[in-house]
Amino acid sequence: MDKALLSVLASPRGAALFGEIADLGQVDPLAASSALRKAGYEPELVAAALTQVRLREKGSLKLGPFAERMFFTQAGVEQATRLTVAAHHARRFLAAGITKVADLTCGIGADSMAFAALGLDVLSTDIDELTAAIAAENLSPFPNAQVRNTDGLATDFASEGIEGIFADPARRDGTGRRLFSPDHYAPPLDAVWNLRSRVRGVGIKVGPGIPHDAVPDGCEAQWVSLDGDVVEAGLWFGEVATREGLGALVLSSSGDGSQQSTEYTADGRDPYAPHIETSAGLMDYIHEPDGAIIRAGLVAHLTNEASGAMLDPTIAYFTSDQAAVPAANGQHLTHSYRVMDAIPYNVKALRAYLRDSKVGRVTIKKRGISVTPEQLRPQLSLKGDNEATLILTRVNNAKTAIVVEPS
Repeated sequence: MDKALLSVLASPRGAALFGEIADLGQVDPLAASSALRKAGYEPELVAAALTQVRLREKGSLKLGPFAERMFFTQAGVEQATRLTVAAHHARRFLAAGITKVADLTCGIGADSMAFAALGLDVLSTDIDELTAAIAAENLSPFPNAQVRNTDGLATDFASEGIEGIFADPARRDGTGRRLFSPDHYAPPLDAVWNLRSRVRGVGIKVGPGIPHDAVPDGCEAQWVSLDGDVVEAGLWFGEVATREGLGALVLSSSGDGSQQSTEYTADGRDPYAPHIETSAGLMDYIHEPDGAIIRAGLVAHLTNEASGAMLDPTIAYFTSDQAAVPAANGQHLTHSYRVMDAIPYNVKALRAYLRDSKVGRVTIKKRGISVTPEQLRPQLSLKGDNEATLILTRVNNAKTAIVVEPS
């Protein structure tokens, strides 16, 4: 798609085309394309519209009903911030009293939408011409958002009245492969980080796989999970940072559309050197901390607070006598399992155990053992009406198969 096609798709004729696609329902794309061409639409316009329908379906997983009227690129829908997370980004700037933010790498505009919706003035920039045009369409309902096709790093922040900066650097190369080194982001992490002396606060969205030693000094690094999936890490500096160091934000949704959130940090303690108790054996429950807590390196702190003990110093499981590990607001910070049994791990012994227990269906979780559940399952010769959940891990460096009941 180019800007000319985007302009048509955003026009009343494009709206009519999207309406006809909706009227066709769930039909084969080739059949839909043929029907729409017969209705008088140009082949390239039909192809662009059908692509947008597909991308909007993907985008709805992150942006909900807003995606129904938005435009996307493939890269844009993959990197777009989930709207509920973008709202947390916006609230940091609001809490700091910042009124105007520059979104330097706005992409299709998901973060800028959240900023504008919560009342911030937004200058959104993207160096790619088509992406900037798409962002302008997506942000058109917000009079407090302005989009420019330019290199945001060159913005004169003082003359523009910019008080805060947000950036979401591209983390894929031209072939779509992920870039793990912050030096290879576009723009590089340091290029954005070096702007921090020019504004009151800076926030940078980075991949959750960023290593701790790549986190710049003097910032707050926060890993974010949503409904159990780690979706990003954020680096915050200046007035938009709430503390210095590593932390986690755990978000979970409920059926009524409400959301719980818990910030978990080391509270000023050194996250690299907590006192770690290692279990002499299994207690009543095994807990797997939320992924954001694991990524932030805070498993040992959570273990200590839960009066538990780690199964192994290098593995993110711990054991305790309590059934769950809730935060103060009641939100669970772990996936917890009641221990039913445990045996030394080897395939022959495990197969015999499951045969004697008449287990025909098994869920396999593992940490610290080099085994692929998909390859192991056929070796177990499962037969029977019972089900089992297994955790394959190390307990004091001994490979162990733990039979658990999820709580």
